[in-house]
Amino acid sequence: MTYAVEIVVPGTEGPVFAPAGVSSPASVCSGCTVTGGRVERLSEATSGQELLLVAPEAAEVTFRYDYSGQPGTYPEAIFHPVPSRYTRAAPALEEEAREVAGTGDDLTRALRIARATAERFDYGHPERKFTDGFDHVPHLACGLTEGSCVDIHTYFLASLRAAGIEAGYVVGYFFPEVGDCTSGHCWAVTRIGGQTQEWDISHFLQIGRRDAGPALNPKGGFRMPVGHSTALCHPGIGFADLKLLVEPMMMRDGEAVRFDTKRIRLLMPATA
Repeated sequence: MTYAVEIVVPGTEGPVFAPAGVSSPASVCSGCTVTGGRVERLSEATSGQELLLVAPEAAEVTFRYDYSGQPGTYPEAIFHPVPSRYTRAAPALEEEAREVAGTGDDLTRALRIARATAERFDYGHPERKFTDGFDHVPHLACGLTEGSCVDIHTYFLASLRAAGIEAGYVVGYFFPEVGDCTSGHCWAVTRIGGQTQEWDISHFLQIGRRDAGPALNPKGGFRMPVGHSTALCHPGIGFADLKLLVEPMMMRDGEAVRFDTKRIRLLMPATA
């Protein structure tokens, strides 16, 4: 069975850029086809992943990511993040992460960190992020902090890395069993004992569970990855220290911004 994700954004006077797609243990990305504009393929400066720079030539630009449904692997670069304010743990967080992880095998240690992270957050989309104003990922000492999938997994990944566990960020789309996908999503991966584990603490919290484990879909649904990593940079396009690149974006007044209007749909099979 093959699959595809299609994202449609309005054409603009300036260029549009987007990730080119990535493979995962669940599927191999066979590429991204763009219609409605001229495409230039570029390499992002920090992670090396391929980006698509599109000069629109129509009222709409369509990005179609195709997947084979055959097992693949995440890019090696996902496990080697560039130090940044999105990956650098505060000293207090480093200390707590190592203490929480404790002893034992790394999967058990990662599970302890996942559940400790779940005890720090309520799922939501606050206007102000808990990382705003910091050059590192701050320690959350007590109480519950409202956070999105991005916020929760930023904290989780900083904690994992502080405990010496290989981990990385994945960005893509989640399609629920009922309803439509309206925006991107992110989750975390670890590599322990040569095997890859996938984690989505935010989905556990959305259904009222804090017993987070290495499972992607506790709430059901379907997802496809399109990119990875944080603190992205491409001087030629004009952005630097971009936290995440999931949906197509455009440059406006020197800032990378999302499109207010877009259409996202899952095609199963991809020939649909």
